Amino acid sequence: MPKVGMDKVRKPQLIKAVMKVVDEVGFHGASVALIGRTANVSPGIINHYFGGKDGLIEATMRSVLQDLSLAVRRELAQTDEDDIVGRIKAIVRGNFDPRQLDSGVVKTWLAFWAYAMHHPVLFRLQRVNEKRLLSHLRRELKRTLPKERADFVAKGIAALIDGIWLRGALNPQGIDADLALAIITDYLERQLPAELFELHRRRTA
Repeated sequence: MPKVGMDKVRKPQLIKAVMKVVDEVGFHGASVALIGRTANVSPGIINHYFGGKDGLIEATMRSVLQDLSLAVRRELAQTDEDDIVGRIKAIVRGNFDPRQLDSGVVKTWLAFWAYAMHHPVLFRLQRVNEKRLLSHLRRELKRTLPKERADFVAKGIAALIDGIWLRGALNPQGIDADLALAIITDYLERQLPAELFELHRRRTA
C-alpha cells in the first residue's frame, strides 16, 4: 500500500502509467524506471511511496478492483429490487463494464492472475474479489433457490464470467460483453424458474 502523502493526482497518474506499460511491454518488462518515465516521475518517488514495483502493482490492482466493485454496485442500483434475473444480469454487466475491457486493464488483470499465485498479498486480493462476486450472486439466487443449489449456480455463473473473460482477453478481437451476457442468460434460463424470466420481461419491456 502507498504511504500517506501520495497526492491524489500523482497516484492515479502512476497507476495509469502501470497499465500503459503493462499493455505495451507486459508485466515482466514493466520496470520501475520505465513506469517512472511514462508517468514523468523519478523511480525514487515510486520506491518511496510504494516500496518498489510490487507495491505499485498492488496499488494498481486495488484501484482496478475498486472500479469493478463500483461498476457492479452502480448496475445493481439501477435495477429493480424484485427483478432477480435483472439483478443477476446487472452483476454480469458490472463485471464486463467498459472500463474493465480497456486493453491496459485487461493485460493488467492477466498479469495479476499469473503473479498472484506467487504473491501472498495479491493472492488475498484475488480471493476477496472472488468472494465478493459469489456473495453478490448468492444473495440474489437464495431468494429463489435452496441454499446449496444457489451456491452451485453462483459458482457456475462465476466460472462462466471468468472463462468468457479469459477467452476474450486472449482473443485478438477482444472481449464481447454482449455475447458474455447472452451466454450467461442462456445458462440462467436452465437454472431458474420460468416465471422469474416472465417477470423480468414485463419489468424491462
